[in-house]
Amino acid sequence: MRFYMVDVFAERKYQGNQLAVLLPDGELETSEMQLIAKEFDYSEITFIMSDKLADGGYNVRIFTPDAEIPFAGHPSLGTAYVIRHLHEKEGKEPILLNLGVGQIPVSFAEGENPVLWMTQKQPVFGESVDPSVIADILQIGVEEIAADLPIRVASTGLPSVIVPVKTLDAVKRCAIHHQRFGQFLKETADANLLVFTQETVHEANDLHVRVFVNETGYYEDPATGSANGNLAGYLLEHEVLGASGIQLRVEQGYSVGRDSLLLIDASKKNGEFEIKIGGKVFLVAKGEWM
Repeated sequence: MRFYMVDVFAERKYQGNQLAVLLPDGELETSEMQLIAKEFDYSEITFIMSDKLADGGYNVRIFTPDAEIPFAGHPSLGTAYVIRHLHEKEGKEPILLNLGVGQIPVSFAEGENPVLWMTQKQPVFGESVDPSVIADILQIGVEEIAADLPIRVASTGLPSVIVPVKTLDAVKRCAIHHQRFGQFLKETADANLLVFTQETVHEANDLHVRVFVNETGYYEDPATGSANGNLAGYLLEHEVLGASGIQLRVEQGYSVGRDSLLLIDASKKNGEFEIKIGGKVFLVAKGEWM
């Protein structure tokens, strides 16, 4: 089968989050797809399982090295990019992806290297989490977590624990304590950890984010569309920026050498959210899977 490698939420090649997109010529067992995901060892890979269906969407499956998941952000944008360049070069309408959470539309701005935008599902919020527990997991002082905002689980399809931190220095010093995080995942919430601050590396950006994944190794993800969609819902729910509509530039991946830029365009009206996450995609390689 053919495969493509792209960098998502990047400003140029070799930044952002890496993604492999595979196009099977025939049937594949789930177990084989999982093995291929382990072989790549990216945070996620995707399989485009069909040409466009009657409902206008493409069946897509997303795998981490550990498991199949119902939704993720950078795989959605990267897969839509490959579909547009392979199947719908002249298309003006959004690419529709049939994922485990339902149908996700991805639209394209104009231009040679356009921003791609995906619309995420309505956020669901969980209970607040004790700051001292999270501080122990991140190995920072509890006083470095913003006391005026809750630590809370939010999900638009893949849950995140949203952690507001006061300073960029504190965010940079976060380091996962594996034993404590493993216990938290078993006893409290099976969710990644998104840590954010309003202090940034680059003045043009609005937020600095790090995301620690709730899978083998508890590694850090360089760019996480789903988690930033959760963050957008959180910011609106708690009126963090004092507005019912937000347009933000979010920097991520700096701690792992994969500088990334994610765009948030979100609003809340009459209890309904509209959450869009955007970014650029660059084709890096293509080939044949043997």
